[in-house]
Amino acid sequence: MKKIIGNLQPLGFHWRTQDPFLFCAHHHDHYPRGNELQGPDASLAGRHIGQDFTAKDGWRMYHGQQVPGFPEHPHRGFETVTIVLEGFVDHSDSFGGAGRYGEGDVQWMTAGSGMQHSEMFPCIHQDKTNPLHLFQVWLNLPAKDKLVAPHYTMLWAKDIPVRREMDAEGREVSIRIIAGGLHGDQAPAPAPNSWAAHPDNHVAIWIVKLAPHAIWNLPEASVEARRNIYYYQGSGLKAEDTEIPVNHSFEIASDKPICLTNGNGESHLLLLQGRPIGEPVAQHGPFVMNTREEIEQAIADYQRTQFGGWPWPTREPVHAIDADRFARFAGGRKE
Repeated sequence: MKKIIGNLQPLGFHWRTQDPFLFCAHHHDHYPRGNELQGPDASLAGRHIGQDFTAKDGWRMYHGQQVPGFPEHPHRGFETVTIVLEGFVDHSDSFGGAGRYGEGDVQWMTAGSGMQHSEMFPCIHQDKTNPLHLFQVWLNLPAKDKLVAPHYTMLWAKDIPVRREMDAEGREVSIRIIAGGLHGDQAPAPAPNSWAAHPDNHVAIWIVKLAPHAIWNLPEASVEARRNIYYYQGSGLKAEDTEIPVNHSFEIASDKPICLTNGNGESHLLLLQGRPIGEPVAQHGPFVMNTREEIEQAIADYQRTQFGGWPWPTREPVHAIDADRFARFAGGRKE
């Protein structure tokens, strides 16, 4: 018999997930004021530039040289769902796509047969600090869709539903619905070839905020789905009768309602749910396929084609410092 609450795990930088997800990265950086290059207006001495993951002074450069972030790199065979709670991301890709998104926006990108992109974290404010807080969820693709055409979709903050519920004492619980639905509130459509695009796969990605002492009954889902909750901020949370330490994840039964009882402070959770794909996973860095032979083919294809090349003058492009949020897609369409 499956436990109602189980698999309690501490959270690190990369969070463990279950099929159909591959992992979730949690970025929370407190960048200082920016300079004219949109990098941190601070000394980079003492940092391992190009591989800076140590959170010195509360922030990281990651793989960036002048601007924090992840310069030009390839992907094949899966999707990224990038949820920006605070701060901004500058996107550029090998098909000429580009964008700046943040402050609640979500980018849903299907790498499919292969693309290169960069994800930079511009410090656009020169008169104040530039905090960044985001999740990047890696969602797998089934074998039949691993080589679909690359694509990305924007889920702008204004279009993402936030459901607000009150417990018996009037304490609020808000649920931000990035994928899936809850009591009639439905997320915007994901990328068209996503595992999440098919309702019978029961994919849900929610961010849940509980007021102090709030009690919320998470409704049951399909018995076919797996559900994990990531408790990344707060204190005193209980799931049924199990006390959950902050910065831990736990699995919950999908076919039963689960009572969550909050402690003294506001608590924040990420919920990932989905029906497993149930296929072998072979991964080599940014390539996720089903077999080792397919990984070798992905590497060979990338070496031969560069997945369309790189049309930008630098490996870590950023957009104009005064640019508003926007998206430009392959073919020239803009949002």
